[in-house]
Amino acid sequence: MNPIQLFDPASSTYTYVLFDQVSREALIIDPVDEQLERDLASLREYGLKLVWAVETHAHADHITSAGKLAELAGARTAAPAGCGIGTAGVQLQHGDTLQFGGETLRALHTPGHTAGSMSFVWRQHVFTGDTLLINGCGRTDFQSGSARELYHSLTEVLFALPDDTTVWPGHDYQGRRHSTVGAEKAGNARVAGKSEAEFVAIMDGLNLPKPRRIDEAVPANLTSGIRHDVDGALLMQPRPVQAGYAGDVSPQLAWQWVQAGEAVLVDVRTDAEREWVGFVPDAVPVAWKQWPGMVMNPQFDEAIRQASGGKKLVLLCRSGVRSIAAAKRATELGLEAFNILEGFEGDPDAHAQRGHKGGWRHQGLPWRQN
Repeated sequence: MNPIQLFDPASSTYTYVLFDQVSREALIIDPVDEQLERDLASLREYGLKLVWAVETHAHADHITSAGKLAELAGARTAAPAGCGIGTAGVQLQHGDTLQFGGETLRALHTPGHTAGSMSFVWRQHVFTGDTLLINGCGRTDFQSGSARELYHSLTEVLFALPDDTTVWPGHDYQGRRHSTVGAEKAGNARVAGKSEAEFVAIMDGLNLPKPRRIDEAVPANLTSGIRHDVDGALLMQPRPVQAGYAGDVSPQLAWQWVQAGEAVLVDVRTDAEREWVGFVPDAVPVAWKQWPGMVMNPQFDEAIRQASGGKKLVLLCRSGVRSIAAAKRATELGLEAFNILEGFEGDPDAHAQRGHKGGWRHQGLPWRQN
């Protein structure tokens, strides 16, 4: 059984969908923001329920859609612990596994392209991200890259897999779709037959241009593709948008408004999410259950009007997709509505243990778990 392999021409990125044939539970690796509709269509075509959206690393050449897939398809997000993707619900360590139906994906820490890069083993397949490419490998000159670490990841981790293991890379620029561990071990131009010193010399001499989208992509990917202001000077200023609602605000500014009595905090997550992830005290629960193409929901309209009480609204959800949609609808109703950046995502106990850096927990804003 092979994965579903999908391709983004703009970044030459491969995205992979794996699924359990019995339960139809699925997992997606390295999804691309611009291909969100394609990926959702693929899930519908195969009758799949997405339960995991997984990253091999924090990408520099495209923006992930993991956060949006969490919203629209109900998946949980998972990323390598060493990549700083603080919004990922699960921070993966070497040897960790993810279950989808009766299937298992196993994480291998393969640093070098970035310090946190991971590859993933499923059955007789390995998904190598930018660590191992077909007849090549990922660059090591930014994002805490290390040619020495990459050499050991290739020769001691990936090349230790059985030779007939199919290699599914994160990119290919020549139309090649897959290879094998044996073929790369024997013939990869960068590493096959090379000593560590020779490999380091090759990598240090590449002199590649800076990725075109790195300044945009990396900050966005550190929040699972949900863009936000990272400059502390902007935290206490609303960010205007041209998208049918009042704007985006940081959690700090939203909470300041709420404490001052200027705004009402509205949680548009479902009751089940609040039970599972945790509650935000003083937030009015008004679940947004709208899907694209659905008719307007009069129950939501009435509840959001009552919640406002003439004040501006600050709306939060799991990552920002639903709170933006709800803010747009509230604006259509004549209310002043803002989306809270970063969202509220993950498991409360795990957040506390790893010092989660996303949204309400990071800002020290009050919330409680059951």
